[in-house]
Parts: sequence; structure tokens; C-alpha cells
Amino acid sequence: MTRKSGLGRGLDALIPGGEAGGQGGARQIPVTDLRPNPRQPRREIPRSELDELTASIREHGILQPLVVSPAPDGRGYLLIAGERRLQAARLAGLSSVPAVVRLADERQALELALVENLQREDLDPLEAAEGYRQLIEDFGLTHEEVARRLGKSRPSVSNTLRLLKLPATVRQALASGKVSEGHARALLALPTTQAQVAANQTILKRGLSVRQTEELVRRLMGQRRRSSSARRRSPEEADVEERLRRALGTKVSLRRARQGGTVVIHYYSEEELEALIDRLVES
Repeated sequence: MTRKSGLGRGLDALIPGGEAGGQGGARQIPVTDLRPNPRQPRREIPRSELDELTASIREHGILQPLVVSPAPDGRGYLLIAGERRLQAARLAGLSSVPAVVRLADERQALELALVENLQREDLDPLEAAEGYRQLIEDFGLTHEEVARRLGKSRPSVSNTLRLLKLPATVRQALASGKVSEGHARALLALPTTQAQVAANQTILKRGLSVRQTEELVRRLMGQRRRSSSARRRSPEEADVEERLRRALGTKVSLRRARQGGTVVIHYYSEEELEALIDRLVES
């Protein structure tokens, strides 16, 4: 069943009603009239990406209009979606850019910026988490509301938000790509900041995979190491775990016995447990 969501339906789903003033289509707006979105979730744009886009804009122009909103103080426009295109347009020497004008409040501007970047897979996990945090703490949305408006599952939003609880050194390693989101989520199981930092150093030093990191965390927490026979799983079992993980938005472990077996669903907060219960009961 196809899920209707803000992300799936695009930017128009979040801000209905078309262009401010009732005029359809895009208009040319001077780049000097455009101001950055103070809540833009993406913190850095690699220069290599900008150089490629700048060359494309010089050759073909801007193919997809930016989305802007009238600035609250009445001077110019606030950029909602298209930060990368605007920067590249300036580098290409354009004096104006095509833009669609929308009436959007501050929360809607953040939602639209998140939607565009999530659609393009431009945000790293911490940038997405910070955007979710702003919607929750600054605008009073619940995890469920954020998930619904951005086309995510509630457990996915909750799990991503937990990354903000990691110590600074681990967050830096995640933001720079030295460790993956899978590594970071495994480290969240450790009870202290010191343990998380130490385990992260071990990951970097030894080049551990996510699976090896999960085993390291189990050892650090005093859990018995799984036997070699238990670690050998068939491709079919691995596929079942992955399908369940995608469906539920959290880690799932399949354990076979001689007859039947067990499915272990992991959760990391009471809110996440409630979301899992709701999802399973509804199913």
C-alpha cells in the first residue's frame, strides 16, 4: 500500500494554496533580494558539488526553480528550498534566478528545507536529527507528527534524534564520514559517554565494521559472545531480518531453533516502544 505523506507528495503537500499573490509559475528574482533560510538543515555543501552544479548552470541554466517566501520584514525573500542552486548561481555570475514564491511561516520553511534535502539524500544523519529537533522543540510537534509530515516512520525519527545524544567526538566522526550511522547507533547502547568515546576510538583504530562494532559493544556490556554457529546465518535469514528492519524502522534479530525460533525487536525508548506497539497492532 502506498503511503501518502508530505515527503512523497512533494513540496506542494506541505504548503497548499500556490504562489503568493495568486500568480502561477516561477518568476525571475534578483539574487541580491534573496536571503538564506536561518533554519537550513544542511550545514555544509562540498565545493566539488558546487563546482559541478555551477558548470551545469553555466551550460543549461537553472532547470528547477528555487522556492522562496516573502521576508517577514518586507525586504526581499527568504530562501526556503534551493540553497545549493543559489550558491552555484552566484558562482556562475547570474544576476537573477527563477523562483516560486510561497506564503510560508517559519515552521513550514524548515519543513520544506528538510523535505527537499531528504528527497535528494543531501543531509547527513546529524543534520536530519537537528532538523527534527527544531520541529519538536521549537514548534511543538510530536515525533509522530514529524514522521507524518516528512514521510518517515516514527521509529526512524526517534532513532535519528537519539544520535544527538552522542558525545561530540563521536558526532564529529559521524559527520565527517569516518563512522556510519550504523556504527553510531550501536554505540548508543553503551551506558556512559566515556565508554562511547573509547569504543569509537577502537572503531577508528581497527577499522571495525558495523557488525564488529555491535560485537564490541556486547563485550563491553558484559554480554556473552555469540557462538560461531549462531553467527552463521543463511542469506534467507539475513533477508528476513532486513525486511523486518525496514518495515519496523528498528533493529530486528531472527533466532532459529530446531523447531521454530524467535524474533527479537529492539527499542531504545518508551516512546519508540509505544510506536512499535501501535504499528504491530494496526498491522
